[in-house]
Amino acid sequence: MFIIKQTISGNDYYYLRKSVRDGNRVISKTIAYLGKNKEEAEKKKIEIIEKLARGERIEGSESIDSENSRDVVEAGDNTEKMENTEEQKKLSIEELTNFCKEKGFVFRSSELYGGFSGFWDFGPLGIELFNNIKKDFWNFFVTSRDNMVGIEASIISHPKTWIASGHVANFSDVAVVCKKCNKATKIDKSEVGKVNCECGGEYDVKGEFSLMFKTKVGAIDAEEAYLRGETAQGMFMDFKLVQQTSRMQLPFGILQIGRCFRNEIAPRDFLFRCREFHIGEFEFFINPEEKKCDLLTDLHKKVKVKLLDGETQERRISSESQDSENSKFASEPDNLLRQTTIGEMLEEKRLDEWHAYWLAEQIFWYNSIGLFEIKIREHKKDELSHYSSATFDIDYEYVFGSKELGGIANRGQYDLTQHAKASKQNLEIFDEKYKNKVIPRVIEPTFGMERAFLAILTKAYTFDKKRDNIVLKIPAKLAPIKAAVFPIVKSPEYNSMAEEIVKDLRKEWNVTYDKSGSIGRRYARNDSVGTPYCITIDEDSIKDHNCTIRDRDTTVQIRVKIKELKEILKKLINNEIDFKSAGKLVETRVKEE
Repeated sequence: MFIIKQTISGNDYYYLRKSVRDGNRVISKTIAYLGKNKEEAEKKKIEIIEKLARGERIEGSESIDSENSRDVVEAGDNTEKMENTEEQKKLSIEELTNFCKEKGFVFRSSELYGGFSGFWDFGPLGIELFNNIKKDFWNFFVTSRDNMVGIEASIISHPKTWIASGHVANFSDVAVVCKKCNKATKIDKSEVGKVNCECGGEYDVKGEFSLMFKTKVGAIDAEEAYLRGETAQGMFMDFKLVQQTSRMQLPFGILQIGRCFRNEIAPRDFLFRCREFHIGEFEFFINPEEKKCDLLTDLHKKVKVKLLDGETQERRISSESQDSENSKFASEPDNLLRQTTIGEMLEEKRLDEWHAYWLAEQIFWYNSIGLFEIKIREHKKDELSHYSSATFDIDYEYVFGSKELGGIANRGQYDLTQHAKASKQNLEIFDEKYKNKVIPRVIEPTFGMERAFLAILTKAYTFDKKRDNIVLKIPAKLAPIKAAVFPIVKSPEYNSMAEEIVKDLRKEWNVTYDKSGSIGRRYARNDSVGTPYCITIDEDSIKDHNCTIRDRDTTVQIRVKIKELKEILKKLINNEIDFKSAGKLVETRVKEE
């Protein structure tokens, strides 16, 4: 459920909505009216959620589970009826792929030659969005913290790295072919003999295959090496050097975002399962004696999550066909999920305090970029990686299904111990707090960066029936283009003023200059690629040195002084001020239906 604001005759009205399925599409349904004040709306939302959890009916609204929820809710004598003009469409993978290609977000790699399975290129808008996501991720986890530093390790490392880490022996999948439909795919080792194809057919096991990409290093007497399958090992190998040069004391973390390569048996689902991709992850090093996390607060413990725990999965005996290529949630009914909190998971001893802290921080970051539709799945004992004692998947409820977005694992002392043995180097460090030398234990949060990219895109993809146009509601701080500048009048004087504004704004952001077509067409073009603010230079701008800013999501317009434009935009992009309070409201004509 989420809060939306609608403006009618200059007045704000807040509503609680929920995305629900309607046939083959997903639409937004209004649940309740929340009032005219944002703070009041937030309080009422919490009250409603608590009432629903107790099974109580909400007065003045349809049941949350009703398929007949109204598009319009009457809420008191003074409330106007409002039509829901926005619709979040259910996108197929093919539709999403085509949209990304059409708008310049993502292209098939080597399309000139028919493409190359499992490889993709970011287009002009895609790389801007992707870089903004990575920058926000880096700021959240590195720049804003005293206990985290970043590195960028090489893609190819010494071959012994992957032997010591266990990847050469254990980093593999089982290739299978369906006996009924002949579809080739892969399954986990733990799923052999337990799962069937989505068509119901049994799998014919073809063998176990390594996911590591092999390569040769050197022209003469070439040595066999590997492209990295994860970014983690570079951080383990550089651990002691980083600690010494950065003068870090336990507990501390090392983070990097980098390209990884996996020789997938059956790449599919666009960017979700490909052979080259980016992982953002960090290794957080802790003294094994330190059980308490002094950073864990009540705010972290109160984080609510939908959890699919290990026992529920173990108890579930099902003869239904399962599609093992999808997230584990894809075949799990929602009634197996239970609402819990990070604090309750701690009490149940599913994870320790540091594990709990970083899981909550992961959720905080996802929420900060607009991703709230999250589920947590606990790994069963028989599917834990060779290095992990406890792992949780973080899944996101995309409009085309629930899929893995990231994860978090307790790697213990496994990796550093393995590298110390294989290299015969001492990787112990002295901990000032406990006055002892230790090999630290590790908590590892992992983020699929392309998957975050697509989660943001699919959630942002909205069809506005009133505008008859796609509106890509990407958070302003992540938008590939922050603003578009339009001269309304085609003459040198107006063009010159617009160009000067563009020149100034480009010192801070990616800004586009558009003087082609009608003003409506220019708005529509920018709405469809997520540009949050459109700036127009009109007849009055030459006289009063003011300009108009239009908000993408609401189409509300304000008038501001050109000399204050950059500072106002900065505050709007950083969500420091409300749009309507940033300037003088402009009355605009409303097209009659």
